[in-house]
Amino acid sequence: MTLTTNPSSGVLPLNFPSGLRLTPEQFELVCAENREAVLELTADGRVIAMPPTGSETSGRNSELLFQLQRFAKANGAWKVFESSGGFRLPDGSVVSPDASLVRLERWQALSPDERRRFAPLCPVLVVELASPSDEGPRGVTLLRAKMAAYQRNGARLGWLLLPEERAVEVWHATGDPQRLHNPTVLTASPELPGLTLQLDEIWSV
Repeated sequence: MTLTTNPSSGVLPLNFPSGLRLTPEQFELVCAENREAVLELTADGRVIAMPPTGSETSGRNSELLFQLQRFAKANGAWKVFESSGGFRLPDGSVVSPDASLVRLERWQALSPDERRRFAPLCPVLVVELASPSDEGPRGVTLLRAKMAAYQRNGARLGWLLLPEERAVEVWHATGDPQRLHNPTVLTASPELPGLTLQLDEIWSV
């Protein structure tokens, strides 16, 4: 597997044998030496390269983060993370949701070293924003696999946003996802009372 970086930066492509498996500690060292590459680690140790999103998806993600930040600041009990923040889940995988919420008290309980590295926890809320034109790691099929992994690792609520279909898959802590067709407002109750997403503001970007 080759991870291509920008040649103008002077950074060479990363090459990994297809059968290579890394521990979370080894993966962290690879990321530290290759900060321009956006990578994730599966539970079985495989490295996945995350290509940049298109500009439209990036704009939608910015609106998503704005709404989550507004909730977190008004509530005072949550911390928001965007797509470049990695979490080390209980199963050993290292993932970067497009957006996520962690309880502030849980974040503050981490040591300074844990905060600087991949935080060893699963967020309470995880959100993934599908890019339907991409059949790679940001495609719908693999995003569903990620949502199932979040669920297994303790996320209380997951939202998979499907802009092209104007649909949302809601993943609760247990059970199969619930699909909502063309919702205009998405509520997080009972898991996160008071949190709502104005989806028209995200779809219209």
